[in-house]
Amino acid sequence: MIIANNRTLETLKPIIEEAWVTVEANPTRTLSAAHQYAVEETVGMVNRGKLRVAEPDGHGGWKMNIWAKQAIILFFKATSVTEINSPPFTWVDKIPIKKWDIDMGVRVVPPAVVRFGAYVEAKAVLMPSYVNVGAWVGAGTMVDTWATVGSCAQIGRNVHLSGGVGIGGVLEPAQAMPVIIEDDCFLGSRAIVVEGVQVKRGAVLGAGVVLTASTAIIDTQGPQPVVSKGIVPENSVVIPGSRAKQFPAGIFQVPCALIIGKRNASTDKKTSLNQVLREFEVSV
Repeated sequence: MIIANNRTLETLKPIIEEAWVTVEANPTRTLSAAHQYAVEETVGMVNRGKLRVAEPDGHGGWKMNIWAKQAIILFFKATSVTEINSPPFTWVDKIPIKKWDIDMGVRVVPPAVVRFGAYVEAKAVLMPSYVNVGAWVGAGTMVDTWATVGSCAQIGRNVHLSGGVGIGGVLEPAQAMPVIIEDDCFLGSRAIVVEGVQVKRGAVLGAGVVLTASTAIIDTQGPQPVVSKGIVPENSVVIPGSRAKQFPAGIFQVPCALIIGKRNASTDKKTSLNQVLREFEVSV
């Protein structure tokens, strides 16, 4: 695999966009040598943390680098299925497994697996878990046992993904925003976040919370419920809930997420987390 260092983002972006248009016009067409080189270089930059599929926009939101995701999708076209050997294991896939050395500063507990094209910052800890292509995992984050980080998901710094947490991935359509978990969040066991949902800085999700793009997120702190979707506000404490919904066959309970309080942002992160788990009796 060719991973060069002499191409800037400005030069790679139009080449990837050109390759994308070419393949969309003729899906059976083979990538040219120039396009394939640009695809490999771009995915290599994502792999090294020099480029992200999505990144903070500097105004409290996030922006997509759609062309980076296009490169990842094209990467599947540019590669062939091959045997991947890591004795005593053998896999058969198009994308190799990320290789580690001690100087990278990441603690990787066997059999944690990260696909090439994902980036994990130094001081992160990966228990036996899985991180897919295009994902970004920040420093100080714990990806606990059997947690999964889906393709292109962005996991901030000092996050705890408890055992069995499922962070959804998305490759297509290329313009779809991935799941975003911002800094200092805590996700309890078996919590699930999918379909581009954003969990803002410092939020706490109790065990078993399920968030999809259509899940009602209900703030219960005021005299009247406030319903939103797709974004968990900063420092929110969230537990699973249900609410009645009318269907042709009758009224049934459907899942929702309940905001029951706020984490104290003015105290030490670990202290405030322990306080909120005790105060709100949040299962983790």
